[in-house]
Amino acid sequence: DDETIGTGATMAKYVSQGAAVTLVTCTLGEEGEVLVEELAHLASDRDDSLAPHRIGELDAAMAELGVTDYLRLGGDFRFRDSGMVYDERGMATAGNNLRDDSFWRADLLVAANELVPVIRSRKPQVLTCYDEYGSYGHPDHVQAHRVAMYAAQLAAVASYRPDLGEPWTVSRVLWQAMSESWMRDGLRALRAAGDTTSWGGIDAEGPMPPMVVPDEAISAKIDGTRWVGRKLAAMRAHATQIKFDGHFFALADQLGDQVWSNEYYRLAGGVPFPDGQEWADDLFAGLQ
Repeated sequence: DDETIGTGATMAKYVSQGAAVTLVTCTLGEEGEVLVEELAHLASDRDDSLAPHRIGELDAAMAELGVTDYLRLGGDFRFRDSGMVYDERGMATAGNNLRDDSFWRADLLVAANELVPVIRSRKPQVLTCYDEYGSYGHPDHVQAHRVAMYAAQLAAVASYRPDLGEPWTVSRVLWQAMSESWMRDGLRALRAAGDTTSWGGIDAEGPMPPMVVPDEAISAKIDGTRWVGRKLAAMRAHATQIKFDGHFFALADQLGDQVWSNEYYRLAGGVPFPDGQEWADDLFAGLQ
């Protein structure tokens, strides 16, 4: 579901404009929490059959966004969801009882070698991924960040694994981000409306969690107003993972669906954005 939450409007925008959009997910989310009571038996501690159901949810979400080129890293069941626990700060981290086939335990080079041929075959100008903290600390997000960054470098080296395709250099690498001003404004609206629990009770005027970055660190903002309806529909397609009355939709209840329309990115490498704007409004700005 995180691919839709963080980049759903971006994907829908560029698909609608004729760009080639490829989504790579790294696991099947086997350890995800099941929020639909009648499907609770699918959970990993019961039938352990959540993966096929989540593939169906992903299919439905991508249909809403118009994305047709999406795949799992190395193929289905290559890497298993690592799950997560919460530390004393309430942030996600890796647990102590990880399976040997979990993505978190995967050798970085082995995992990157599964992404190199995808990069070389699709030849993307722009690659987006999580930041070094994995957005909110989920170990598989952190690993996805590492794999994406390493694979992008390996894919550009002509002498590296020619059996994986012709070399390709990604022109611009971006990390997904959450704007501090967006978060503070949203929290103020929630608290003013009497909601003191959504988003973990974070103080709108206090310190922000690591997933929130200062606005000056952001390089680009995609205005997905035209596509936010598709994004929200895609979020709802992930029914086992996102509650319609949960905190993801609490902001929309107070501020309207448009609260989810803007998506933010940090420049992590490659061609800088052209000067003249505080935030670029096109991830391909300045690229040939």
